Amino acid sequence: MNTIDKNKLNYYLSAWNLSNPKFLTQTLTSHIYTVTYDTETAILKLLSSSETEEQSGAVALRYFDGHGAVRLLRYDEGAHLLEYAAGDELVTLVERGEDENATRIIAQVIKQLHSVPQDGSHDGLFMLDRWFGELFNKAVADRRAGIESIYVRSASLAQRLLADQRDVRVLHGDIHHRNIRQSSRGWLTFDPKGLIGERTYDCANTLCNPVMPELVHNETRLLINAAILADTLALDLSRVLAFTYAYACLNASWWSLRIGTEGAEDIVQWHLNVAVIIEPHVKLL
Repeated sequence: MNTIDKNKLNYYLSAWNLSNPKFLTQTLTSHIYTVTYDTETAILKLLSSSETEEQSGAVALRYFDGHGAVRLLRYDEGAHLLEYAAGDELVTLVERGEDENATRIIAQVIKQLHSVPQDGSHDGLFMLDRWFGELFNKAVADRRAGIESIYVRSASLAQRLLADQRDVRVLHGDIHHRNIRQSSRGWLTFDPKGLIGERTYDCANTLCNPVMPELVHNETRLLINAAILADTLALDLSRVLAFTYAYACLNASWWSLRIGTEGAEDIVQWHLNVAVIIEPHVKLL
């Protein structure tokens, strides 16, 4: 730990009356510790100085107020203090062969997130149409090059979906099997992106996960799990599939900008594989 990081940790230990810091991991956005807060174990995330996405996540966690998500205990521009979900990741169920059960749990978590009254301020959240910006950019570039690609088709679909959004709510924006853990309060999600838009979108990332090709790139499995989410959440199945198709191409467009970095090409292909499987089932094309 360098002097700046150590000073930052010591500042928050003192300012927020924390103790017993234990380093957990480092991510692209933060250094993460367990700490003791009011006799309970909590998570302290020290954010990198250039980080902005975590701030919209904090707004979402404050909005969810513990409904299906970890509680945000304290926060400012430099750090977040979070409830600690100490149990297993949801992906462990999938690894035990309980894939459909895991999807039902995800549906219940999403239901809790979306049950929160929508009467608060949306300042600091990303609008869903803005979130899809990179897909639209990729589609424009392909059109100019004379390429009628899957990016062009999915961007056209995304524009129609976003122009007619239904039941707009605060969204997690990154629901998947490694962003949900067991806790003393049940299964809780964390690390939201902090979006606002049609609630159907919160199903999309789930259907592109976990990173097990025998599952995610299996057409039957994808359609079964999409139906579980649609039925549990009272959503239109065709829109669940359409948003997942659009999301898969959006994620591929993000990672296509990083081609040349390790793993980027594989991630692009992973999501395009999902999109190709879904495309024949998307009724809005």
